[in-house]
Amino acid sequence: MNLIVYRDAELAVCRKPAGVLSEGELSDKKTMPGILAEALREMGVPAPAVYPVHRLDRETEGLMVYALTEQAAASLSRAVAERSMEKHYVAQVHGKPEPETGEMRDLLYYDRERNKSFSVKRQRRGVKEARLTYSTLSYDRETNVSTVRVRLLTGRTHQIRVQFASRGMPLLGDRKYGAPASDPNALALRSVYLSFPHPKTGKIITFEDERTR
Repeated sequence: MNLIVYRDAELAVCRKPAGVLSEGELSDKKTMPGILAEALREMGVPAPAVYPVHRLDRETEGLMVYALTEQAAASLSRAVAERSMEKHYVAQVHGKPEPETGEMRDLLYYDRERNKSFSVKRQRRGVKEARLTYSTLSYDRETNVSTVRVRLLTGRTHQIRVQFASRGMPLLGDRKYGAPASDPNALALRSVYLSFPHPKTGKIITFEDERTR
């Protein structure tokens, strides 16, 4: 599988493997910026700059976009802040969502010391609204596992993981958020779709992983 899906002078869209940090120093070949910089050098780009503009959890794989200039980084960061960057994920969860298609809204509090988010009932300092929509792609009655496609409407830490877990549907392999200790899987979460305005032209460009299920 190719690392780089698309690149031009302003940005690169790539596939982040599971287990790799999405941020880090260019000199660190164990992080996506370092891996991407090395791949760009191999493609003949001298001394490439790589600017993270959004994140994926370390255990999550899939599509990400990185800016290659400061101007592109500012434009793409603005797209994230203004929610004009659309992001979809495919996840496998224990259980069956009811209804099969819907929206989840929660108040989430992120505990930095524990690196864990919690669904809470009341607004207070540090609590942020989290919203997503989902549709069920399939359900396996024998294993009681559903495959869902998720569109993030906000970008909170561990958002998909905690919102499904708080409804009794932890992601496969997500023992941090309630998957059974007997669950042998890796975290079943993949970024499969990105859409955003190009920082140079303003034209909406879209990328979708061929593995949508």
